[in-house]
Amino acid sequence: MADSNAAAAGAGTIHTGPGYTGTYFDTPLNGSTGLWSWLTTTDHKRIGLMYLAAMATFFVVGMSLGLMIRLELMNPGQQFIDAKTYNSFFTLHGVIMIFLFIVPGIPAILGNIVLPLQLGAEDVAFPRLNLLSWYVYMAGAVMAVMSLFTGGGTPDTGWTFYAPYSLRSGTNVSLAVMAAFVLGFSSILTGMNFITTIHRLRAKGMGFFQMPLFCWGLYATSWIQVIATPVVGITLVLLFMERTVGIGFFDPARGGDPILYQHLFWIYSHPVVYVMILPAMGIISEILPAFARRTIFGYKAIAMSSMAIAGVGYLVWGHHMFTVGMSDTARWVFSLLTFLVAIPTGIKIFNWVATLYKGSIAIEVPLLYAVTFIFLFSIGGLTGLVNGALSTDIHVHDTAFIVGHFHYTMFGGAGIGLFAGIHYWFPKIFGRMFNRKAALAAWGLIFVGFNILYFPMLVMGIMGMPRRYADYLPEFHMPHMISTIGSWILVTGIVLMVVNLFRSARHGEKAPDNPWGATTLEWQTTSPPPQLNFARAPEKPGDPYDFTRIIAERGQGE
Repeated sequence: MADSNAAAAGAGTIHTGPGYTGTYFDTPLNGSTGLWSWLTTTDHKRIGLMYLAAMATFFVVGMSLGLMIRLELMNPGQQFIDAKTYNSFFTLHGVIMIFLFIVPGIPAILGNIVLPLQLGAEDVAFPRLNLLSWYVYMAGAVMAVMSLFTGGGTPDTGWTFYAPYSLRSGTNVSLAVMAAFVLGFSSILTGMNFITTIHRLRAKGMGFFQMPLFCWGLYATSWIQVIATPVVGITLVLLFMERTVGIGFFDPARGGDPILYQHLFWIYSHPVVYVMILPAMGIISEILPAFARRTIFGYKAIAMSSMAIAGVGYLVWGHHMFTVGMSDTARWVFSLLTFLVAIPTGIKIFNWVATLYKGSIAIEVPLLYAVTFIFLFSIGGLTGLVNGALSTDIHVHDTAFIVGHFHYTMFGGAGIGLFAGIHYWFPKIFGRMFNRKAALAAWGLIFVGFNILYFPMLVMGIMGMPRRYADYLPEFHMPHMISTIGSWILVTGIVLMVVNLFRSARHGEKAPDNPWGATTLEWQTTSPPPQLNFARAPEKPGDPYDFTRIIAERGQGE
């Protein structure tokens, strides 16, 4: 690697795509700025930034739809949208947030930018395939947007597209499911690229158990993307064929089985929960030792628990279907497996807390988001046990409790994890520091607003409030009112965070190469990194969380 770097530096130019030629020490932000150079780049950092721009846009749209849903539910009766439009709103909110933001989010954005840096590599294994995955993602996104305005209007089936209603709805379900099918290809391409990168492009001397834990999270995630995603792809193609050709796969009127659709859908969609959450767990495993100034507690246990979650996650899909009439044997087996998947998750949380114990903790914004992740995801996990237990699941199934649990797990987990990662690697990506006071204010609003928004949903669900209803009985008015007020606080915090990061990326104080005093390889290069990441081969990696040298350099004792 050193030879190739020296050759690149000596030659003075490198080629990263048609129409782009820059000096070796160009960064993604100060190199060629023409649109064509971005659209044809194979630099993993630029591709990650393009994913960030696209997904931030979709997130704002999805958040706006969620806010309108909460405004409609603030009081009983119809406020400003009818029931059909309400169904379209929550379907669109779910499709955007799941398929366009949370599922691809951390791997496509931070995985692309950070993974090669942490491995000491110049790029991912297949740079052109990486660019293709972004184009496939954008094609799927365009198809999803087109489904809103063509063929009968916005789908109103919910993001799960449950048969038989999705087969009989007059809305444009066909284009929406094909959009999800195309987005699945982008996920598969990214997973294949990351697996190969981890196996083939680690720095000399870096074994599997010298990799940073974020790499382990991405590795486990990538296997899920490659193995599980084709299942939902086939399922959505069958749904499309049934709508267009009339073959009876899932419609009971044609001899099909709607329960088969649920099995096929959740065989993918429960493992994909871990596509959303495992990279976020990897981010937390990077942030905690950096700000506790100590080695991560139980490195191998955390690494292996990621693989265990990925493995057991394939086997628990049936807990979404306890009320469909499956056999008692199947129900208790799926319930047992659901409880088993909590074990490796509990290992992670125990080790994270142990890492903080007696650490020299520096209170910084990324650490606050990391601790928020642990708190919110723990609530999501504990409420998940309520869903996994047969008796309690019967009571809360298809109630607002499920909505609260899902958001504590996915938004409180994957979403907050992404926010933590962006703040942690922001100086490395953009070469500038964010405004700390504004970031602290945004974090406080997000934490408070999140709990005021989603905790009442858990209470409403236990009270019997069904989900996906545009109207409700008067006894649910107060929790809905509190929840809507929480949405205002949460949105205010998110807007403040986005504005602060956007302004800081352009006008923030210049960042040093290693502002947090972290020890993994990405902090050995400049901020932002040059085109080929490292001006020289990074130091031989040993323990990626060994703080002895940095603490000595800072004069902080042992």
